[in-house]
Amino acid sequence: MFFKEATSNHDQVVKWRRQLHRNPELSHEERQTQQFVCDTLEEAGIAYEVMQKSYGVIGMIKGEQPGKIVALRADMDALPIEEKNDVPYRSTKERIMHACGHDAHTAMLLGAGVTLQKRRDEIAGTVLLLFQPAEEDAPIGGAQAMMEDPTFLEYEPDVVFGQHVWPDLPVGQIGVRSGAMMGNSDRFSIVINGKAGHASMPHQAVDAIVVANQLMSSLQTIVSRNIDPLESAVITVGKISGGDRYNVVASEVTLEGTVRTFSLDVREQVEKRLIQLAEQVAEAMGARTSVHYQKGYVATLNTEKWAEHVKQQARTLFGEHGAPDVNPSLAGEDFGRFLQHYPGAYFWLGTAIKERPVQSPLHDSTFDIDEEALVYGVNIMATTAVTALQQVNREGN
Repeated sequence: MFFKEATSNHDQVVKWRRQLHRNPELSHEERQTQQFVCDTLEEAGIAYEVMQKSYGVIGMIKGEQPGKIVALRADMDALPIEEKNDVPYRSTKERIMHACGHDAHTAMLLGAGVTLQKRRDEIAGTVLLLFQPAEEDAPIGGAQAMMEDPTFLEYEPDVVFGQHVWPDLPVGQIGVRSGAMMGNSDRFSIVINGKAGHASMPHQAVDAIVVANQLMSSLQTIVSRNIDPLESAVITVGKISGGDRYNVVASEVTLEGTVRTFSLDVREQVEKRLIQLAEQVAEAMGARTSVHYQKGYVATLNTEKWAEHVKQQARTLFGEHGAPDVNPSLAGEDFGRFLQHYPGAYFWLGTAIKERPVQSPLHDSTFDIDEEALVYGVNIMATTAVTALQQVNREGN
């Protein structure tokens, strides 16, 4: 529907994306990114407001006819990763890069906004452009603050959409499904306190490293022996720290990790069992333990009607293979908070680089996208906004 406009704007969207990629900013530090978005919206004649308590921006495109409100969301922050790509638009900042595609998300939302602004005469209602900060700062995030902002509350949407670049899909394909799209994302920290001693006399000590080893093995039984095999759960210990010296029995070890689930019931079950196992294993081995379990982002649960709407638009725009069946991901996403309060859908944009036999995953130091995908991203967002407005307007009459 907007393919011609998206194609004509492609070079500009690429420039925006590369500008953002060269100048990444971490969560809660997106000052320059905010200014870039504001300047671009102003140049395009799009009204906007900056958020009061963060670096978020909310653009408002008011159609020439009255109607409902549809929101499109893009996140803006980068990650504390040193980029290893050898490209002209490589990050200029030490140990900060856009390793999750938020630069592309922001550029595509700007592209969709410019496209829609030029065709306001075809719009009945309002399209909100939500430029969200701090998505990578789990469990705080930036979605909740955006939903509490006065400008957002003045223009509360009837439906909200978000997209994310996806290296597992080729350019020209959209991944979307009803129900769970992304998972609950929690984190935990377990401190094990034993008793120090000489390495030659372990019987006089309580080795916290041995206890930690036993606990790590036990934690994996939660998924294999406590969770229904038809449900999904992943427990990962990503960091271990402890010990003082090679010849001293360790008195303290800390395990840090994450729990990923789809179901809220399974989420509660894993938390309860993890705390229980940590306490029981430590007690059985003569140690003490303390567990800090922090709930993070909720699962991103697409509204069935709007997931099907996106799938239909993708197949209309990009052909029958434009929206293949996909499985959900257990990665976490702050967009889930929007979907707790408003109907809508979150979808993936295929960005696989054809020249790479193996794609670099999200959050990798060599992550990049095929910039041809930007045309498809602008097109699907602009088209989905207009067609969704048409639908909610019909339903509201």
